[in-house]
Amino acid sequence: QVRLVESGGGLVQAGGSLRLSCTASGSIFSINVMGWYRQAPGKQRELVARITKSGTRQYTGSMKDRFTISRDNAYNTLYLQMNSLKPEDTAVYYCTASSAGRDYWGQGTQVTVSS
Repeated sequence: QVRLVESGGGLVQAGGSLRLSCTASGSIFSINVMGWYRQAPGKQRELVARITKSGTRQYTGSMKDRFTISRDNAYNTLYLQMNSLKPEDTAVYYCTASSAGRDYWGQGTQVTVSS
């Protein structure tokens, strides 16, 4: 079992920045891929970015230009640095981890970008 706890969400003005964190606990030794998804009101959940244990990163679309995913394996923590935020980035952001063939999800953290 893996438990994921996100933090760092909040309200920010357009053009601002936020840094999300996700701390993993439990069977962390077997975690390979970790990532961030988001779900805006009335929309499907979408992949933001993910990163393997060795550091290979994947981003969705234009978020690559504004967001940076990173991972500290020593502290079992995943980060998402979000810059130049736009109102359309408003969503609940979820941390995920893949371990031993199972996917785990955090409870989500709200990010609201005001115009």
